[in-house]
Parts: sequence; structure tokens; C-alpha cells
Amino acid sequence: MDHSESASAGTSIDPEVVDVVLVGGGIMSATLGALITRLQPEWSTVVLERLGVLAGESSGPWNNAGTGHAGLCELNYMPDPEDPTKAEDIGRQFHLSRQFWAALVDSGDLPAAVSFINPTPHMDVVFGDRDIRYLRQRFATLRRSPLFSAMQYTEDPDLIRQWAPLVMDRRANTGSLAATRYEAGTDVDFGELTRALIRSMTERGAQVRMHHEVTGLSRGADGRWTVTGRDGSRGDRFRIRSRFVFVGAGGYALKLLQKAKIPEVRGYAVFPLGAQFLRTGNPDVAARHDAKVYSQASVGAPPMSVPHLDKRVVDGGPSLMFGPYATFSTRLLKHGRLTDLFTTVRLHNLAPLLAVGAQNLPLVRYLIGELLASRKRKFAQLRRFYPGADPADWELVQAGQRAQLIKPDPRKIGVLTFGTELVTGADGTIAGLLGASPGASIAPAAMVDLLATCFPAHHKDWEPILRKLMPGIETRVDADQASVDTNLDRTGRILGVVPRSG
Repeated sequence: MDHSESASAGTSIDPEVVDVVLVGGGIMSATLGALITRLQPEWSTVVLERLGVLAGESSGPWNNAGTGHAGLCELNYMPDPEDPTKAEDIGRQFHLSRQFWAALVDSGDLPAAVSFINPTPHMDVVFGDRDIRYLRQRFATLRRSPLFSAMQYTEDPDLIRQWAPLVMDRRANTGSLAATRYEAGTDVDFGELTRALIRSMTERGAQVRMHHEVTGLSRGADGRWTVTGRDGSRGDRFRIRSRFVFVGAGGYALKLLQKAKIPEVRGYAVFPLGAQFLRTGNPDVAARHDAKVYSQASVGAPPMSVPHLDKRVVDGGPSLMFGPYATFSTRLLKHGRLTDLFTTVRLHNLAPLLAVGAQNLPLVRYLIGELLASRKRKFAQLRRFYPGADPADWELVQAGQRAQLIKPDPRKIGVLTFGTELVTGADGTIAGLLGASPGASIAPAAMVDLLATCFPAHHKDWEPILRKLMPGIETRVDADQASVDTNLDRTGRILGVVPRSG
């Protein structure tokens, strides 16, 4: 990219010209920007964020589970206990994330890692014979993989009590339960990480513009994109021309890609799902639970509703969260508008949208039940995990809004998907990220894929830098047990998280 055009800013007659526009100030834009400003520092990069804060939506620490998804405890990533494919894939990608973050901490581009990542074991606890059989088989499958070989399994209540004291606190019946534990899990504050990555970008020349809401994307005859929108801080409109646009706008991503009129999103729709959590900052309670404990979702519940009792470290202080409790709103962002969902409906995606509703009646019933649930009923679900919980210690907080992706399907008309999908225009000048979990946890791997797809002419020159940042790009982190152990130890020491024991 060059700068042959004027870079004067502001008016619709003479728009500002840049090389890269990143829509949204969340973890995806921050990760891509951190990469681009290292790979091609002479390119002009601008981040446009509609809110007055960075990471104010799904990247915010109270708006997501903060697990550091690595396939360790998320049972929804492995519905078939004999098929580890998705869990292993997510595990590999999270190892790339650890490598990327460790490289930036080591170079001084990120602050001490304790500010955004902390050691937290990942666990599963299940109840009843059916789920115990499932967890036992899942463990037997995963222990054969180098990524998961350090996982432990037990049906011994006394050992579970050592691993997760709150789970066994005042539990009258300690029979018929089982647990797995992986010591080298992590808790990640993606909000703090996002802000740190964007600080590193601006130190390399990138610009961040708050209160800039993108409302239009159009491609000119010369192939460049015109990005238009409202500057809420000044009360006027802005217009920027860019050679490349990344739409990392969370629930608004589909709406903006539709405005760009790229055929790759034809037939795509979204289904908004929100969530609430119960949260406690009582230091006496938080000190007794050093784990993220997941279990099985209720029948009919969406995979993102897998219940979990999590230790969180935000702003240096430990808290516990339990949930999620599903909510529904036609907003596509936590700070969105009630009209959001309707702005994404088109003739070409109406059939997939309606078909998904008809095919997912258990989900609809589940959502209705969750919406009608009283605080007492919600607290009863927490007490299944933590029988000794005191209602006075807990508050109900609203988490982020997820726009779950609906894709056209020739057999079912439309399919509701629970994952993250990168969509790129045919010529690679525009790309966007749709869907939700595992999203933030695999951002570096997703953005490396984007770079390879959208910038093939540059990628050969970039490969040495990318391999230095993330060696797992060249040599799979799970090539053998020694590779996994070496990577965990090296990144663990740099990031300040406890390496795997044993």
C-alpha cells in the first residue's frame, strides 16, 4: 500500500485516506492491529469505536466468561466423548495465543502479564450416572492427546473437595458425581488485554477514535472502501477511504457486512442471545475457590449456556461468577438498540431465520423458561454447584450480548451455529468476524488466517515475523508431548502462570 492520495481529513468532499480501518475496539481489532503495526509499520491504521471506552462489549471482563478457552473444560466443544477434534483444534489455537502474548510481554510491548492473565485450574464436575459415563469416556479420549495428557479424573468426593471446596461445601449427598481437573488453566481479562494491545498499536503510529459509529460501507470503482458514520463527540459525520477494512464489531458485524453488499454473507442471519451472571466479590468466598468449574448444559439449552462457577481476576481483585442465565433481546450489542435484529433481516435470510426457530423449539422453550425464572430459582441453580451459597453475597449482573450465527443450509434451510467464523470478501479487501465463543481466546490464530487470506502478496515476507511471534504456526504445538510441555513451560514462565505439574 502507498500514500499517493491526500490524507487530509474530515469533509465529505475530501475524505481522509488510510491503509487500514478496524471497526470496533475489541479484542479482535486489537489483535489484528497489533499484528499489522508490526508487520507493516508504515501503513496508516485507524480504529473506530462507537463507545467512549475500549472493550466495552463482549471483550469486557464482566461481559464474558474469561475462561481462556482451550478445550479443557468446555463440554459443549466435545458432545461426542470419543471425538476430540474440536477440543484439540481449540487447544492448539489457544497455545498460539499464549505464544503471541508471551512474545509481546517478552519484548516489552505488553505489560506484566499478571495484569491480564492468571493461573486458574480448569475443571468439570458432573452429576448422575449418565453424565459420569460421558465424562469418564471424554477423559479416556483426551488423555491420549499431548494437549490434555496432564488432565486428572476422579469420582472420589474427598479429592473433589480438595480441588473445589465450595462444590462440596454442605453437600448432603456426595455420591454419584465425577470431576476432571487441568492445573495449567488460565483466567484471562480480555478487556485489559485489549487495552494493552491497542496501547502498543498507538505507540507504533495507529490512531484510535472513540465515539465513532460506522453506519455505511461502500466500495468504489477503484476498489477502495468508503467508511462513513457519526462522530458522537463532535456531532457530525465522518468519511474515510481505506484500502482494507476489518469489521470486528461483534453483534453489528453482519449488519455492516450486509451494508458492504459482499455476496459472501448472503443468506446469513443472526439470533441474539444475552446472559446474566451471579457475581460475588466477598473475599472470604472467593479465597475458597481457585478454579473454573464447568458442567453439562440443561436439556434444550444452547451450548453457550453451559453452567460454570468461575474464579475471575479483574483489576487485580478475585471474584466468583456463576451462570450464565440466558436472556433475550432484539439488541445485537449490550449497548445496542432494540431495532438491531430487524435491521439484519433480508429476503434472502428470512427463510433460514424462520427455519432455525422451527428447528430449535427446545431452545425457544428454554429461553422462555429462563426469562420467567425468578431470582430464587436462579439461585437454586447456583446451589447445585455451591450448596452453601449465601444469597446476601451475590448480585445479578448483565453480561454481554451474543449474535449467534445462522448459516444457510441446503438440507435444513438454515442452521444455528455456536462458534466463530471469519468471512472475507472475494478480493480480500474486507473481512469480518461473525459468531461468538471461542472468539477472544483464539484471536491470534483467527487473525493469522485473515492475514494469509487477505494479503497473499505480503504473507511470504511476513512469515518470519509471524513464526517468531507464534512458533506453533510452523511446528504444531502438539506435535508430541515434549512440544506441548516445552511450550507450556516457556510461555508459562513469561506470562507468570503456573506451568503444568508432573
